[in-house]
Order: sequence, then C-alpha cells, then structure tokens
Amino acid sequence: MTGTAPVPFTADDYKARMDRAARQAADAGLAGLLVAPGPDLVWLTGYAPPAVTERLTLLVLAAGREPVLVVPTLEAPDAEKATGAPALALRDWTDGKDPYALAAALLDDRGRFGVSDNAWALHLLGLQQALPDTSYVSLTEALPMLRAVKDAAELERLAAAGAAADAAFEEIRNVRFSGRRESEVAADLAALLRRFGHSQVDFTIVASGPNGADPHHEAGDRRIERGDMVVLDFGGLRDGYGSDTSRTVHVGEPTEEERRVHDLVREAQEAGFRAVRPGAACQDVDRAARAVIADAGYGDHFIHRTGHGIGVTTHEPPYMIEGEERPLVPGMCFSVEPGVYLPGRFGVRIEDIVTVTEDGGQRLNDTERGMVMVD
Repeated sequence: MTGTAPVPFTADDYKARMDRAARQAADAGLAGLLVAPGPDLVWLTGYAPPAVTERLTLLVLAAGREPVLVVPTLEAPDAEKATGAPALALRDWTDGKDPYALAAALLDDRGRFGVSDNAWALHLLGLQQALPDTSYVSLTEALPMLRAVKDAAELERLAAAGAAADAAFEEIRNVRFSGRRESEVAADLAALLRRFGHSQVDFTIVASGPNGADPHHEAGDRRIERGDMVVLDFGGLRDGYGSDTSRTVHVGEPTEEERRVHDLVREAQEAGFRAVRPGAACQDVDRAARAVIADAGYGDHFIHRTGHGIGVTTHEPPYMIEGEERPLVPGMCFSVEPGVYLPGRFGVRIEDIVTVTEDGGQRLNDTERGMVMVD
C-alpha cells in the first residue's frame, strides 16, 4: 500500500518559487540568493545533483534577472533534465577552469547575499576571494520563512506523508515489544514507513523505560521489558515531503503515575493544538502547551521546544518556541510535540504535524493519543 502518486510539480511551479525567493531577497535588502545543492535547491528547481562533490554547483537568484544555475560540465545533462530547468539559464564549467570566476561574473561585486545553510565553506571562501567586497548571511537568518508557507500541492504531499506515518503506527502497535531489543522494533518501524511509501527514513526513535527520558535517544540493544513506557518517534520523506509523529505506548498495564503523566502530556498537546490560528505568534503555541505541564509541577521536565516546521526537510522553520514572535499564516506546517522526561525512569512525548488553516489548525496525524498498551 503506497497510495496514489501526487500531481507532479511543473516548470511554472518552480519559476514561481524562484521569482518569489528573488523578490523576498530584494525586500530583505539582499543583492540576491546563492543556493547550493540541498533541500533549498530541490525546492526551487527540482534539481538534485547525482552526487554532492567539491565541484561548485550554485543557483544564483536576483530580482529582475534570469535565474542562473552554475554546474560542472559533466553534470550539465542531469541539470537540463530537472523539471525547473526551462525556467533558468545553465552555465557550465569544466575541470581546470575557475568556477568562482564564472559565478563572480553573475554577482554584484559589493553585494550582500543570502546563502543556503548547507553551502560548503570551500565554495563560500572561493567566492569571497573572487569578490572580497561582498558579504553573506545564511538563508535561515535572512529569509527564515522562505519555505514556510505551503501551497495546496505541498499540503497534499504532507498530508499523504502523515497518513503513511499513521499507518505505520497502527501496524507497529500490534507487534511484540516485550523481550525484543529497541533496535529490532526500530527496524520494524523503518520497514513499515517504506512499505507505506516513504523513500527516505530519517529517524526511528524507540526509547524504552529510562531511555525514554532522553528525547533523542538512539534505539539500541536494551531489551524492552514488561512495565516499560516506550517513546516512539519516527518519520522521513514520502514523495519529497516529510512526516514526523510521536506516540508513547506502554508494555502491559501502566502505573497510576505513568498514566497521569501520559494524560498530562496529552492535555498539553491538545492545548498547543488549540492555540494554532492565523495571526497567533509561534511562541503562543509553545506557551499554551508549556503552561499545562508547568501548572502540574513538571515544567522542569519539559526540556525542548514545542515544535518545528516541516516540508522538504523534517526540521525547518518556523519553530514553536518562546521568543519567536512571527505570526502563524495559513499554509504553515509544524509539529506540536510537548513531552515530560523523568531521568532514570521514563519519558512521554505526543506529536502531531499541524497545518494552519484560515480559521484555526488541522492535524495531519490522527492516531490514538490516549494510552496505548502493547504486548
């Protein structure tokens, strides 16, 4: 079961994204954007180089100018096949030539440019040497909301990814936990994500018993025992867009305290979700979820932000954290995932991906949020 394939993005879709990015850069006072291989390049052009190497590949965007993709000659045929290629010009360079001289000719020699976060220092330093009067700022700092608001086609893919993750949870809750290693259950989860259409599995956290108090525990050799709480947090990419969901299950019957803490986190997650509406600040979501946990006396045990954006990567802006005052806008997608972590004992986290609608929020995950007991 993989579901139907999404409607493909078109060259016009990519042109619109590049045009929007160039306009936003100009509005931010930048001379342009320099985009290296990675999620930003894929989102803007549909192009992912066959391998990320020391050879310079760089998309140059500036308002009022045709987008240009600088590529090594040996990879130009692949770049020409990208869906967004008709909306840009290709400039290729051969080994032995200076790619920074080629790129520099496309840039304002005194400009300030936004640079994709995963650009290699090697390439940025090469550009600085060719154009010593230029300056640079990361895209996350300069245009943090560039990919934050999703269009209808992107929302469709995110919803499908969320449904696939939900299907994986419905299957994993029926497997045996007791007596098996965390790593074995994690392998089951990864196989289920792929079975339900994921091309890439980014993480499968299986944190049992005291390991559940570590939010980013890596599934290991610990054998899961009866009486354990088990935090499951898993996701990846399906049709190029992310999934990410967390549920906390219990092996056998929980204690009164375990049930109480689980109910508390569920209440906090619901409060965070109810705070989602257009115009609310990102920090309002964090405040709503955190207040529930703090009022119950567990505030010191909620040790991470309430949420992160999701799209062509599983973690991206916006972030639901105190101090983030940017307003929520319809089309934004992010996690709402409060947790309580009791060192040496257990942890609980419940997470859904939520999208902002015209009048509130909509969950993209809808599996059971109450206590689920497994064998």
